[in-house]
Amino acid sequence: MTERTPTATWRATFRDAVRLLEIVARVLPFALSLRRDHRRWIRWGGPMPRSATFHAVRAQRLVREIAALGPAFVKLAQIFASRADLVPEPYLACLGTLTDRVPPVAWHEIHAELQKAWATDPAIVLQSIDHTPLAAGSLGQVHRAVFEGREVVVKVLRPGVDAVVRRDVRIALRIVDWVYTRFPHHHVFGFRIVLDEFSKHVGEEMDFVREGAQCARMRARFADEPRLRIPYVEATLTRHTVLVMEYLPGTRIDQLDTRIASGELSATALVETLIESYARMMLRDGVFHADPHPGNLSIDTQGRIVLLDFGMVIEVAVATRKALFETIIAAIRGDARGTAAGFFALGMVAPGTSIDSMQHLVGVLLDIAYAQTAMEDRARVLADQIMRELFNWPIILPGELVYFARTAALIEGIGGRYDRHFNGIRVASPIVLRLRGELLSALLGDDGNRETLVTVAATLGAIAGGATALVSRVWRDWRARSASA
Repeated sequence: MTERTPTATWRATFRDAVRLLEIVARVLPFALSLRRDHRRWIRWGGPMPRSATFHAVRAQRLVREIAALGPAFVKLAQIFASRADLVPEPYLACLGTLTDRVPPVAWHEIHAELQKAWATDPAIVLQSIDHTPLAAGSLGQVHRAVFEGREVVVKVLRPGVDAVVRRDVRIALRIVDWVYTRFPHHHVFGFRIVLDEFSKHVGEEMDFVREGAQCARMRARFADEPRLRIPYVEATLTRHTVLVMEYLPGTRIDQLDTRIASGELSATALVETLIESYARMMLRDGVFHADPHPGNLSIDTQGRIVLLDFGMVIEVAVATRKALFETIIAAIRGDARGTAAGFFALGMVAPGTSIDSMQHLVGVLLDIAYAQTAMEDRARVLADQIMRELFNWPIILPGELVYFARTAALIEGIGGRYDRHFNGIRVASPIVLRLRGELLSALLGDDGNRETLVTVAATLGAIAGGATALVSRVWRDWRARSASA
């Protein structure tokens, strides 16, 4: 490893300082404005009155500033867009729009990267390549091409993005740590956890050799699933900064309104396939696609789900999956204290929270989960109560659970988009019943009382489905009424 000279070190420090000032200049006005929501004069005074219009305008301005800060912040915003426990509306919805706000890299730069990776002119390797990108993400850019007569896509890492992202994550961690020492709130701590996870995995996401291997691994695991398509990887052309895969055309999963309205596709069937696929990834395999957003999921002409982008694939230890399972069993029994203890065991509770207060909050959720009658009326009654409390609950999502939350948000969002009466209990219960054998074998092996475990899994399907449906309806009802306010 080459050692830095004092001059090089000074220059790097100076560049970091300039970047820090730029970030602070863009973020500080919003931080002060948000603070005034609670303290009119920053340190004292009552809350500053804010209208729904004010919040909507501020959310749009915030998104513009995040986009201007570059790929690391765009990628982080995509993660926070699924975190209702950390980000309230309308900011949550606005962050979700950042997926498509990344300007493309000029073709001559992409050409230079391909030539560097393959050590030859791309025209010698490929029969053709479209100079206009098919998609431009925060880290990579995709172009259609033809290789040996086969239609492929060529994904190229944005030039220089590796160093930019690592620098920005390092600076963001410093800022959050500085804030937390002065405002030790569980929301700030939650932001720190998300940043930690992001810093651990973003390097993997920028290694396209690893992404190609993960894609091939997932393709092999789901080879027997006819409703799901995963592209074949052209391993001979894949490098650290270049990934070449089979081209699988499709329509984004959030742009299917016409096909669903015409009856060509069933929204329930699509959500069912999503739930089943991710349940197998997370609970059976312990290896799952951890960057689920509509840009990475499309539907082909035969109605099959096309799963793309395996840059962020997370491995979950059996011990973590077992802890999740045990927590859910406590919830099935209606055991608020046991469920709260499970939250503590999983590291999901902010420091300093008593088990009694956590038990009370869990009791509210269990009350919703078990109230399966008069579902919509109860959802309306509880909507304001739950959404008022959710943002203030001392819940944090450690490690892999950050990505579990993203998956849950995706599924709820797709179900609610196409069916405002989406009922998770009708979708989730039969899926769990079908998968109970393989899931329990993966989690618990062949030991233990199998008959009891199968019964527990069946009950789990009903209870988890009911909770999903109720919480989803509470969430959608609150958002609809907020939008019309």
